[in-house]
Amino acid sequence: MSSPNVRILKQHLLSDNWYVLKKIDFELQRRDGSWQPQTREVYDRGNGATIGLYNRARRTVILTRQFRIPAFVNEHHGYLIEAAAGLLDNASPEERIRLEAEEETGYRVRSVRKIFDAFMSPGSVTERVHFFVGEYQPEDRINDGGGLAEEGEDIEVLELPFAEALAMVDDGRIMDGKTIILLQYLKKLIPVSPLMILLTGADEQARACAASLLLAGHIPVPAIWPGQMSQAAAAHDADEYTRLLVKRCDAVLCTGATSPHTSRLVELAQQYDVAVYRDVSEIPATVTHHPDARPSASII
Repeated sequence: MSSPNVRILKQHLLSDNWYVLKKIDFELQRRDGSWQPQTREVYDRGNGATIGLYNRARRTVILTRQFRIPAFVNEHHGYLIEAAAGLLDNASPEERIRLEAEEETGYRVRSVRKIFDAFMSPGSVTERVHFFVGEYQPEDRINDGGGLAEEGEDIEVLELPFAEALAMVDDGRIMDGKTIILLQYLKKLIPVSPLMILLTGADEQARACAASLLLAGHIPVPAIWPGQMSQAAAAHDADEYTRLLVKRCDAVLCTGATSPHTSRLVELAQQYDVAVYRDVSEIPATVTHHPDARPSASII
């Protein structure tokens, strides 16, 4: 990668023992146009991948606990609770995270989905981390996990209620950055607060779905344009109202027969990255809606 605003002057190899540590002399063009010489140490350990393993129906997540010497020497007991992760080592991100999930947790996940990349410590470390999520089922566990002893790994596998994992972030029991990011993302998949669910149709099925959503702790919103009641709105005004409605809601639930209006709602939902459900059973209840949402963690 090159940039007209950066001039690399010299690179000094400081260590090639575990990974590669270099001192880099460079010039950076400031916003006023002047060039400023700088020197930084850069640690290259390759790129990595991590995954948030979750079960939507059980409202649980799979995490690990292992000893980290850098945390230990920085006034911590060293045992960090983390999401499964590993360096790519010349594998593709998806291939690597499947292998790491199985190696560390014992789960062979059927489907994984990449959500984004992130530089975790860009002031000194080159690593780009590929973030994934994947839903696990109890039958997906094919071994005990625990990592590889020859690589110094002694990993404890934890199955935690999602609400408990979030509480552990709040009280400092979870301090690993990638894990905190994944848990925050999983709030979209395991709701902790009521969602506004846009319901298509106005038939008996839609009314039954609305009742089910209320019982699950969510807020059903009928997809009815006011002009349907007054018969006095122009078509483009109705479409603009529908756009605003879809953008404001958290998901769309399609009920009843498919219609042009339903198809338009789905199209807009996909355009605005709003979740689309085909059955009310696909929508998890809110975590806080359940009195048993925070039992103690279990080691599995």
